[in-house]
Parts: sequence; structure tokens; C-alpha cells
Amino acid sequence: MEKGKVGIYAAFVKRILDFSLSLLAMIILSPIYIILIVVGAIAMKGNPFFVQKRPGKKDKYGNEKIFSLIKFRTMTNQKDKDGHLLPDEQRLNTYGKILRKTSLDEIGELFNIIAGHMSIVGPRPLLVKYLPLYTAEQRRRHNVRPGLTGYAQVNGRNAISWEDKFKLDTEYVDNITFIGDIKIIFLTVKAVFCHTGISSETSVTMEEFKGTHTAEVTENA
Repeated sequence: MEKGKVGIYAAFVKRILDFSLSLLAMIILSPIYIILIVVGAIAMKGNPFFVQKRPGKKDKYGNEKIFSLIKFRTMTNQKDKDGHLLPDEQRLNTYGKILRKTSLDEIGELFNIIAGHMSIVGPRPLLVKYLPLYTAEQRRRHNVRPGLTGYAQVNGRNAISWEDKFKLDTEYVDNITFIGDIKIIFLTVKAVFCHTGISSETSVTMEEFKGTHTAEVTENA
């Protein structure tokens, strides 16, 4: 597909499928939702949901729409004696590790898909504080709705660098097709069962993005 050109599938069909399939999935998974809500409330000693502001698709003015991402909580709110949250690896309990290993923490995002904040397939929604750090090319990942899974997730997930992840995101933005989305969904199922790319080499999740170095921007321009 020509760069920047939006096909019929991406413009119309994709949203219809997102809504229909997510609603069906929520109905089928309703018993699991109930279990996770009850067990999560016990394991996390409180709210089993994790809600955080994330940037979504750009509006007509070119600004990312901010929405509340919904996930099942995988880390406790344990704090040190000074009231600061403990490091991630200390707050990630056994229950949270199981959720991440099986990707069950992500199914809360089906609410976001039905609401129109997200898509089944698309660039993963990251933190709002990263917005000023993107290059113009990297920010193109917000030309489409963020996804429950994406091209970067089936090509390394948290085990690849930020720059490689963003390249895969913009590549997806320029090549959205029905067949491509189906392939990504099947590869996601495979990745979940194989438990690949859950963590980076140095963190239980993914290191914080601090911007692309000037030399890298020049090289990749």
C-alpha cells in the first residue's frame, strides 16, 4: 500500500470487526473476568484493575487523544518507609507473574476497544510522558488507534530496543491489511503460549524510553 494512503479495510471494516470481535470475546471470557476480579482483589489487597492515562489516535488537529487504559493489576502498591513505591521487581508478586506470563492482564483492554479508544491490532499505547520525546517519524505511530497487540509485539515485544519497536510500529501504520492483522493475531497467540518477549534483558517489563539519541535520529532520517 502507498505510504499514507488509507484503504477501505483500515478506514471502515477494521473498526466494525474490532467492536464485534471484542464484544464476543468479552461474553465468552466473562467467567474469567469474574475470577480475575475476585482473585485480583485478594492478591492485590484492593482494586484488581490498573487504570492509566495513555495517548491514542490523533484527532483532526494532530493531537493525540488521551484515554484511560484498563488492565488487570499485576503489581502491588507496596511502598517503602518514605512512602515511595518499591521497585517493580519487588511489587510483581506470583499472581502478577502468572497474569503477565499468560497475558491475561491485557484482557481488560477489550473495554477500551469497544469504546473506540483502541483496536485489536495496532501500535501498543505507551505513556503520555513519552509524547515530547518522539521524533516526527516515531510519532506517526499515533496516526492509527493503538492496539491490544501489534506488529512489534510479535517481533520481540519487550525484548527489542525502543527504536526497533517504533520502526515496526510505523511500518504497520503504512501497511494495514486484513490479512496482515490476521497474521499478527495468530502470531500473538503463538507468542503467548511460548511466553516470548515478556521482559527486556535488564527489566521485568521494559526500560523507560528517554528519547532517541541525536546521532540515531540523523542516521535514520
